[in-house]
Amino acid sequence: MTGGDDVQLVTFKVAGQDFAFNIFQVERILRYEAPAPLPKAPDFLEGVLQYQGAAIPLVDLRKRLGVPAPHREETRSVILEWEGGKLGVVVDAVTEVRQVAAEQITAPPGIVKGLAAEYITGLVVTDGRTIIVLNTARLLSSKEKVALDAVVQQQAKV
Repeated sequence: MTGGDDVQLVTFKVAGQDFAFNIFQVERILRYEAPAPLPKAPDFLEGVLQYQGAAIPLVDLRKRLGVPAPHREETRSVILEWEGGKLGVVVDAVTEVRQVAAEQITAPPGIVKGLAAEYITGLVVTDGRTIIVLNTARLLSSKEKVALDAVVQQQAKV
């Protein structure tokens, strides 16, 4: 077995469930700061965050997944490399960076249908926990991406 088969995951919690992004998609993890609100933005879009001199959209993953979204001390914004740009994602807490063998990431079972299935790359079951690995490219639908671009462009003109 070669060492090249390992995948590093940044794990985090949303509403008590463990999720992860591939570490290659994560640029930085920041303490949560309230973003500048955007008029007419879709409700999962919290606003824009000033990051390295640019305004990047901040999506609340808790709202995206339809769970309550109170802000706590541990709430974090994860900055992702996303479609040639950057996207901020709000999560309840970032827990760890974990190395797993690629074969430990299994396809989601057939029962995972509908909306959530679109976001999921795979599942890792380890130490009695199930970690849902999210596909960052699919966090937003193409319609939502268009809406997001329009709102961000509008903001840039202000």
